[in-house]
Amino acid sequence: MMMLKKTSLVQQVKELLRERIHRSEFADGRIPPEAELARELNVSRNTVRDALSRLEAEGVVVRRHGAGTFVNQVGLMVKTRLQEITPYESLIRAYNHTPTVRLLETVNCLAGSLGSVLHCSPDVPILLVKKLFLADEQPVILTETFIPRHLIQAPFTPDDLLKPVFEFLPRFCHQELAYFLTELTPMLAPDWVVKHLRLPPDSTAMIVFEEIGYNPNNEPLLKACSYFRDDFLRLRLIRQPPAI
Repeated sequence: MMMLKKTSLVQQVKELLRERIHRSEFADGRIPPEAELARELNVSRNTVRDALSRLEAEGVVVRRHGAGTFVNQVGLMVKTRLQEITPYESLIRAYNHTPTVRLLETVNCLAGSLGSVLHCSPDVPILLVKKLFLADEQPVILTETFIPRHLIQAPFTPDDLLKPVFEFLPRFCHQELAYFLTELTPMLAPDWVVKHLRLPPDSTAMIVFEEIGYNPNNEPLLKACSYFRDDFLRLRLIRQPPAI
């Protein structure tokens, strides 16, 4: 389950430290003591401690008893956190490519079998939005988003649909996206996905993100599917043993 939260002070400090780590600002990979960072950033030691704990959980830093906190060079290979909702443009930038997004089409259809997951009847009108994300003009991610029409409370333009869905929902649906329930599903790419992602003929097996987005009341707002060209973008994660 992916959570989307308003940026807290701890999150801001965490991202600031992450940026400094990527810029190799810490000599010998050693993170300064918590008290020193707290004075420098004008925050409490608890805030710094919590930020470092999050970076440790993500594998970006390691703590060595009696020695201090150090940058984990292996952890820097992880460009995105699968547990976080990140705009795909940011993911593409993390791989040092220039992102662009294209609106392929919008389709008005009926919910059909989606009604069971969106808690609506099969004959409810649905807006289907298809977008293509490119890295240096190479297609790398294809997305489908299904939003019940009755949730959309304000007129929108095609350019509005180019924004991330968690920005579209508050503005045009008066809804907040709290989290995604995500399934990573292996599948053979449909012909239309092969065409738009320009997949090699012998490389049609892929992992797809199938997601249901919920508001803070645990009510489903949308379904989204994301298809990744994994020969261009590699998704990594660090798995750690449970704490003893």
